[in-house]
Amino acid sequence: MNRTDLIQFGAMIHGVGGTTDGWRHPDADPTASTNAAFYRQKAQTAERGLFSFAFIADGLFISEKSIPHFLNRFEPITILSALTASTTHLGLIGTFSTSFTEPFTIARQLMSLDHISGGRAGWNLVTSPQAGAARNHSKESLPDHSRRYAIAQEHVDVVRGLWNSWEEDAFVRNKETGQFFDPYKLHRLYHKGEYFQVEGPLNIGRSKQGEPVVFQAGSSETGRSFAARNADAVFTHSNSLEETKAFYDDVKKRAADYGRDASKLRIFPGISPIIAGSQEEAEAKYQEFAELIPIENAVKYVARFFDDYDLSRFPRTHFIGTPERVASLIETWFQREAADGFIIHSDIPGMLEAFVDQVIPILQEKGLYRKSYPADTLRGNLGLDIPACRPNPILSRN
Repeated sequence: MNRTDLIQFGAMIHGVGGTTDGWRHPDADPTASTNAAFYRQKAQTAERGLFSFAFIADGLFISEKSIPHFLNRFEPITILSALTASTTHLGLIGTFSTSFTEPFTIARQLMSLDHISGGRAGWNLVTSPQAGAARNHSKESLPDHSRRYAIAQEHVDVVRGLWNSWEEDAFVRNKETGQFFDPYKLHRLYHKGEYFQVEGPLNIGRSKQGEPVVFQAGSSETGRSFAARNADAVFTHSNSLEETKAFYDDVKKRAADYGRDASKLRIFPGISPIIAGSQEEAEAKYQEFAELIPIENAVKYVARFFDDYDLSRFPRTHFIGTPERVASLIETWFQREAADGFIIHSDIPGMLEAFVDQVIPILQEKGLYRKSYPADTLRGNLGLDIPACRPNPILSRN
């Protein structure tokens, strides 16, 4: 099938990486996870490649099994705010948990980031399955899976309700009359639910793109339905073309069943390209990196999934080879409608740069990828509409 839309890319900026020993690579910066210059350089590389966004993963609990990046890394809202000053078009996505945050706080932080960045903020909504995270947030235990998603649904509903506290033209700012805002265009939420009570309104107005973009990575039955109902974009695994295609079709159908325009839901598998001048050289790069990781550390890496979580769990699908081969694989997955775009992540130093410099031009020549940014907001670059203001029907006057 020939698609008329274009491929999208996002970049995971992941410090020293998602492995136990990748930081030992001769070209790796072992301080990368808390090195603002490293994050700035990666974000600028992604923007040079016309990527739609950069993505910062996060977690709320560490243990002796945690990989080095998890032990010592930036909190997302802080580093994303810093990156607004060194980028102009790149979307800025951060991971924040509905299990251990207050909706008012997250709504305010993300809308502030959206204003600071000129409409480029996004929220990767997670439900935090680590039991240890509960103990770090004054809770004795973690809610079960279904309850975490029930909390998440109420949480995102409240956040979006707060983002609609002010209509687009609520702030009059008339110096002659002294009127700063129109009270008829200010709306309180008056929310009283099972998990949250939030009166509102939010103390910051809507942004250039209306509100931040919501990303989600649900893979269970409940998670897929949640993503189809609520997300603007979905991160997923990339075990194989067939499996990813099945996921793509399933989530798009669920979105349509919720009455949504499924074409406006973006699905991004995660891939880790390894690029070289020949297939043999690319395989050698892979082997060189794999040999850095002792088998006992690899076992520890797998074991951590029982008590830790992060989107760096994306399997390393073998997009390995020449720039032409990697571009061809991306084209195949895109044309087969297994993806609307891809999250590019690699623990091997220099691979993001190689992708931007060598693969992107091939995709542009094929007419599959843009040659300039179509917009200066995240929604605009993802081809998503600005959501209409949907205030609580109960109006208030101040």
